[in-house]
Order: sequence, then C-alpha cells, then structure tokens
Amino acid sequence: MKFVDEATIRVQAGNGGHGCLSFRREKYIPKGGPDGGDGGAGGSVYLVADGAINTLADFRVQRRYRAESGQAGAGREKTGRSGVDLEVTVPAGTVVQDVDTGELLGDLAEAGQRLCVARGGRGGLGNTRFKSSVNRAPRQTTQGQPGEARHLRLELKVLADVGLLGLPNAGKSTLIRAVSAARPRVADYPFTTLHPHLGVVRVGDHRSFVMADIPGLIEGAADGAGLGHRFLRHLQRTRLLLHVVDISPLEGDPVAHARTVSEELARYGEGLDRLPRWLVLNKCDLLLPEDAEQACARIVGELGWEGPVYRVSAQSGSGTERLCQDVMRCLEEEAARARDAAVTDPAS
Repeated sequence: MKFVDEATIRVQAGNGGHGCLSFRREKYIPKGGPDGGDGGAGGSVYLVADGAINTLADFRVQRRYRAESGQAGAGREKTGRSGVDLEVTVPAGTVVQDVDTGELLGDLAEAGQRLCVARGGRGGLGNTRFKSSVNRAPRQTTQGQPGEARHLRLELKVLADVGLLGLPNAGKSTLIRAVSAARPRVADYPFTTLHPHLGVVRVGDHRSFVMADIPGLIEGAADGAGLGHRFLRHLQRTRLLLHVVDISPLEGDPVAHARTVSEELARYGEGLDRLPRWLVLNKCDLLLPEDAEQACARIVGELGWEGPVYRVSAQSGSGTERLCQDVMRCLEEEAARARDAAVTDPAS
C-alpha cells in the first residue's frame, strides 16, 4: 500500500430528530392532552487511533463521513431513536486540525484514543414539553438541531523511538536493513527512499525499539527542497536521532554534509534540533583502517562534536551491534527516569 501521511476529509454529524405534535385520541376521553414525544439526538463522529494502521491512504479514496441522524418523536410520548455514532479508524500518531479555522482538535498519539470531531445535533422537543396549567393544549414543538460539519486535515507523524537522518546516500536505508527486518529500497542514487520506513530492532529477549528511516535531506529542505522536508515531522515523536554521515571523501566533504543537516534541523524548528543526537560515521569499510580512523577523527574535531560517536559499516554490519545495544540502554534509562519522576510528582 502506498504510504500517505496527509489527507483531508469532511465529516458530518447526524441531525437531531424533530419533536412531535400530537394529542391523545382515546375513546371516552373527550379532552385528551398533548402526548408528542421528543426527537432523538443525532450521532456524533469520532476518530479512533488504531496501531495496526500505518498510512492515511484509505482517506484518499473515501473523503466524506456522515453519522446517522436521530428519528423524529411520535405520539404517546415516544422519543425518537438516537442516531448511531460513527467511529472512523485512523493510524496512531495522527494529528487532527480544522481546515477552516486552523484549530488543532487533537493528537491521537496512542492506540485506542478517541476524539469527537463532530457533535450530533440535539433532538427537538415534542408538544408535551410545553404543557402547563395555562396552556393545556400546546401546539408548540421544536425542530432537531443540525449536526456539526467539519473539514478536517489529518497529518500522520509516525511513532518511532529512534530516527535516522542524513543526506541522500548516507547509508540510512542500509543501516535499518542491517539491524531490523525493514526492507527499504537501496540503490546508488539520491532519494532511493521515497517515504518513511519503520523497523523493529531487537537486542535481546523482550528488548526492542522502533527505528524510522526518512528520505535524505538536502540543503534547503526546511524550505521545501527535496523530499526530506515533508517527512521531518515524523522525527518529532522520536526520543533519539542518529545522524548518519558517509565518511568517504568520494561523496564530498563529510563535515560540510553534517553541518548541512544540522542547519536544516535548526531551520525547521519544532524542537528537532533539541533532541538528543548521536553521530554515526558510516561506510568505514570503504577506507583502510588507519585512513578511516584519521577521517573520523577529522570529522569529529572539525564539527566540535561533544556527543556520542559511533563508527560503523552498515553494509558489513560492523559496529551496528554495539550501536543498537547502547541505544536500547539509553531508551531504557530514559524510561526509568520518567517513571521515577512520575512517582515523585504524581500531579505531573
């Protein structure tokens, strides 16, 4: 299925049923009173996050969703049946925005979350409701209220623990293939990866994390150049970024490439430049051991990099096991700190 991370849909909640105008008509009761029932409420539209869905492609086919309307009231004070709520499943990680107002309606970050995006209309009142001591034969009723209608923009941000970023052909796709069961396309030309790929990296019994590979960044990506800018949003939910750099001088200056990516993260904003980022120096197998060591030292020195640095070969798998073990340990320590903080301050 084609990966789609944006879609617009229209939702319409059900209208409320009208109130009923009716009077009792029974034998031997010449002055029967009002007995018109209320109308039923219209059904509402809910979006429900589903962890088994990973694309918004279905919304490119079906764009309109309408909940059931309530039925009108009837005589003998019978209330009309309420409309059934409509539940629309979306991928976990979907952000919902009102197109017309720009209002952010919700963020369905976890599977099972529900968000009401269109409220059903109230049912109208039957004439029984207007009976009083001075109005014993009321002929007033009210109509059911219309249900809410909205034009929604759905934006998917994939849920991953670790995100890979770097220039095209840095070896991100090869790396995720080496450490997980994900099989993104790999070829010797830019933008082989056209959409994000998720892979589960297992580092032992009951220990694993999710890694995301997005299309490579180029200079100007934050302003729309290339493909990566469309998918930078998918890194916003990650807890750790792995900045993959090709150390081979045949592809240009690795230091300049690394700075380009760092600058694009800062320009894009949304907190990406503040996420923890590790430097992964890839394709070390293309150089002699002493040349690779010198190249890595030069890159780290000229960048002034102070964070963790890993030397790997995604093609041969060299260094990837240690990288994955350290990533798993980092994520587990962060989760432990979050649990301790929650226990210390339950109100948070």
